[in-house]
Formats: sequence, C-alpha cells, structure tokens
Amino acid sequence: MRFDERYIARVTLDPRHDTGRYPFTLPVVRELAGGDGIDFDERVTFLVGDNGTGKSTIIEAIAVASGFNAEGGSTSFRFATRATESSLADYIMIQRGLKRPRTGYFLRAESFYNVATEIERLDLDTSDAYGGVSLHERSHGESFLDLVMHRFGPGGLYILDEPEAALSVKGCLALVARIIELADARSQFIIATHSPVLLSVPGARILQFDEDGRIEQVSYDDAEAVSLIRRFLSDPGRYLRYVLED
Repeated sequence: MRFDERYIARVTLDPRHDTGRYPFTLPVVRELAGGDGIDFDERVTFLVGDNGTGKSTIIEAIAVASGFNAEGGSTSFRFATRATESSLADYIMIQRGLKRPRTGYFLRAESFYNVATEIERLDLDTSDAYGGVSLHERSHGESFLDLVMHRFGPGGLYILDEPEAALSVKGCLALVARIIELADARSQFIIATHSPVLLSVPGARILQFDEDGRIEQVSYDDAEAVSLIRRFLSDPGRYLRYVLED
C-alpha cells in the first residue's frame, strides 16, 4: 500500500516515557519502546497471540490516541462507564498518512453493551446508521453485524478488538466479506483477534505477539490460532486427553 493510502502508517513508543509501571511492565510494550515500532502496510492488519500478550492493550492505545472513546464508538462518543483503560495512549506516537479518514469506529466486544446503551441514550438507534432498531433488542452478534453493515462505510478507519467474541462462524464469515468490501473502498482495519476465520481476509498482514513481547509477521498457515485449531480438529480426542491429564 502506498503511504498516502494509510490513515495510520506507523506506531512507535518513546522509551523515555517509560514509567516503570503498568502497562510499561508488559513485554510487548517494552519491545515496542525499544524497537522500531509497528508498521501498518496493508489495508487490513491483524494482531494475534495468546491471552495476556498485550494485543488489546495495544489496540486500545491506538484507538484512544486516534481520538476514539476508550469503551468504543466513533470519535464523537465521550462517555465512561468505568475508566479501566491503561495510560499507554498518552505515550504512544502515531505516524499518519497524508489523508484523513472520512469516518471511523472503535468496536470492542467487552464494552459493546455500554456503547449500545449510549447510542440508545443519544437516540441514535432509530437512524439508518444503526439498522433502525435498538441494538439492545437484538442478540449480541446481530447487533455487531448490524453496526458493521449499517454504520461502517468507505474511506474509514476501523479498530476492532476481538469482534469474534459476539459472532458465530457464519457471523465471522459475514464480517470477513464486509471487511473485504470496505478495504476495497479505501478503508483501513486494525483488528485484534483469535479467529482463524477472520484471519483469512486476503492480503491481510498478520502480526503475532508472543509471551516475551516479540512481534513477528506470520503467514496465515503459521499463525498459532490457525495451526492449533487445525491440529485440534484433526484429533480432538488426543487433545482432550492431554488437557484432562494435565
């Protein structure tokens, strides 16, 4: 992707800002502070890795530093149910492309209920942008997909934190199709996920975090979320015996 086609081109962290406290104690944050940063060279970038590797911390910091509300929503949302975000957004540096996004959204599974409540409070749920029905009157997954289908549009910056938490496999496939559609319409996606289905987006860049903080670009087949599920599905009984014995 050419530089002027990215809304977020690169993320870095100045090591001089290290407070010695969380989140700077996370291995991936130390790696980010001591390295060259993260480049976002494709329209779709996935952050993957085991629980606790810092994917959501990095995603949240990028979103907040980009002007989004910490609990989710568009840049116009300014509410807080309970402030639990880290301070990383105060220290992260974003190198932006030459163009600005026309629209954008930060969507995270864990606080989507709070976003839906704020949409209802602002009386936005009756607009076409949210499907015309209160998000609370649909299932979690239906609400997710309605928002992505109706609110997300071309030329946008979309930061998603584990969206598969609300979705069935069919729902994930529908989200893949929408991501491809919007990426072709000059949108940029940065997504933290555990889903092998979402990782199948053609041409996406997959950055894998390990427990030591290293960030490595991997192919689809080499992503742990893909290789592990393939091994499990090839012989579920063996994996279950291993878990029970352990």
